[in-house]
Amino acid sequence: MDFATVIQILDSMMRLSTPLIFACLAGLFSERAGIFDIGLEGKMLASAFFSAAVAAFTGSVLLGMMAGLTASMLLALVHGMASITFRGNQLISGVAINFFASGMTALIGQNWFKLGGRTPSLSGDGRFLPIEFPFAVNIESVPILGPIYSELFSGHTFLVYLSIPTVFLAWWILFRTRFGLRLRAVGENPEAVDTGGLSVTGLRYQATLICGLLCGLGGAYLSTGMAAGFIRDMTAGKGFIALAALIFAKWRPVYALLACLLFGLLEAIAIRFQNIEITGLGTVPLQLMQALPYILTVVILAGFVGKAIPPRAGGEPYVKER
Repeated sequence: MDFATVIQILDSMMRLSTPLIFACLAGLFSERAGIFDIGLEGKMLASAFFSAAVAAFTGSVLLGMMAGLTASMLLALVHGMASITFRGNQLISGVAINFFASGMTALIGQNWFKLGGRTPSLSGDGRFLPIEFPFAVNIESVPILGPIYSELFSGHTFLVYLSIPTVFLAWWILFRTRFGLRLRAVGENPEAVDTGGLSVTGLRYQATLICGLLCGLGGAYLSTGMAAGFIRDMTAGKGFIALAALIFAKWRPVYALLACLLFGLLEAIAIRFQNIEITGLGTVPLQLMQALPYILTVVILAGFVGKAIPPRAGGEPYVKER
């Protein structure tokens, strides 16, 4: 494998990791507050559809992104009402959101565009365009540093560049602010938070809305940044992979970033090397390469779910004592 190929794989890794990073951080805020959310997939899917649909109608990617964020946060409120206000089963609520989003996006997409659930292809101001760094073209031919700067660092869309700082912002909010301390306390000991005069319900709703916002960013990137439109079920399990990365990272932001980059790297390798020949074994099946990220998801869940300790109050509705 030559240096140019390595750079191309790392470049793809950055693009493919971005929706995982946003979704993983979304799950981090929600679960740190004691709300398990396996509906990340559904919220990302809804955001991806409405971002692409509104961008197709208006020609503005920013309006599309705002529509996607709104859709995702509305679904987050539904999950919040089901699991916080009505004290329902959080896992069932998440599954319901996933099924609802999958069917809703296909049905509305077919009704609006008559393209089998897809949206029209986006172009121009209807999608996020790559941002070229200064002098990227000029130094492209410089050995080693040129390809790193012009291909690996330059040429990504706005949301790719936003994803990395968001990880460190999430770390700062959770571990260096009063709000983050309260949020983590709600996930560990809501009774103590309630005794201190704070609203457990209010804090959990705030975490749920943050989760919806971050899922919305991941979904908007899928359809208006990484792709040029929406196709049915385009999230393809990324919400579940993000949950696996969150468990692997033990609910810590920086480790979550590394886990998402690992998943992105595996997916990039699977896309790049689709016809690998191994001496004595022959060609590795394409399906096996495509399944690599999902196989890793199963391995991580099987190997780490028993070792990673979630927030103690996670998944349990809080009933205030009278």
